[in-house]
Amino acid sequence: MSNSYGTLFRITTFGESHGAAVGVIVDGCPAGLEISMEEIQHALDRRRPGQSDITTPRKEEDKVTVLSGIFEGKTTGTPIAMVVNNKDQHSHDYSHIQHAFRPSHADYTYTAKYGNRDYRGGGRSSARETVARVAAGALAAKLLQHHGISVQSYVSQVGSVKLRKPYNKLDLSQIDSNKVRCPDGKIAARMIGVVEEARDSLDTIGGVVSCVIKGVPAGLGEPVFDKLHAELGKAMLSINAVKGFEYGSGFEGVKLRGSEHNDQFYTDEEGHIRTRTNNSGGIQGGISNGQDIYFNVAFKPVATILQPQTTINDAGEEITLKGKGRHDPCVLPRAVPIVDAMAALVIADFLLRQKVNKV
Repeated sequence: MSNSYGTLFRITTFGESHGAAVGVIVDGCPAGLEISMEEIQHALDRRRPGQSDITTPRKEEDKVTVLSGIFEGKTTGTPIAMVVNNKDQHSHDYSHIQHAFRPSHADYTYTAKYGNRDYRGGGRSSARETVARVAAGALAAKLLQHHGISVQSYVSQVGSVKLRKPYNKLDLSQIDSNKVRCPDGKIAARMIGVVEEARDSLDTIGGVVSCVIKGVPAGLGEPVFDKLHAELGKAMLSINAVKGFEYGSGFEGVKLRGSEHNDQFYTDEEGHIRTRTNNSGGIQGGISNGQDIYFNVAFKPVATILQPQTTINDAGEEITLKGKGRHDPCVLPRAVPIVDAMAALVIADFLLRQKVNKV
């Protein structure tokens, strides 16, 4: 079982939803990187529950504590350990599912794999685990910033309400200007309405988070099994509730002919190699080509709904189950910083790997 990700910039996460804490160990972060507690905490604040009336009302401060690896505001080059204590746990909310297999949850599959499971909030399968990823992602983002690379994610679709403008036509500084984290105010208002409707009907809704990575130099990625887009896909698909990943033109690209889809090269006035279009999404042959990297991540509706559903228990008996407790009607607003974090971790790892590829 692997709870680690990365080759040179490597993270290992630990903890459960209703355990004492969740945390992460980051190994391979270069020494001398300036990072403040405020920067790490800001990333966690964007992910924490209880942000608005369209997220779970669970109240967690998500206060991060750094145990090692950072001294006087700089990384030391040694393993960085960070923990976030769980405080607002209502474990009794889950007593009714101790023996039940909730529809579209990991209850049955965890039982099949391990023979037992932590039923309190899903245990290790809970999205609470992503607190650790976001903390580590803050370090990765800071490293990327040092190299002129930025990662920006935003909600581009909720249910059937879709933001149809491409990222380069949006003001991405407006991502956090509303509670759904869509940079278009008019579309955001419609999205919020869809989430509120789902919440009020005791249901949930899914959608899409889009991400753009700017400033990535050409040459990151490996040519065969560790292709850059493959690792981005793996990272995104490891996030709870993710059902799909596409980069560049994605599935829409199948409608085009090669003559329309090909990205033609040219040399700009400063002597840099560019492409006139970017259907490749900044990646060709599994390696970055210096253009913007952009991709979409599809999230399913949250599996816990507050309506009665038919399922079975661990004895195979049919039962009726109704969700209890505090849950997100839509995961998307809080998923934005998680996508940011995982994207930053992937690029940071490849950035370090590229440094050992050349003399």
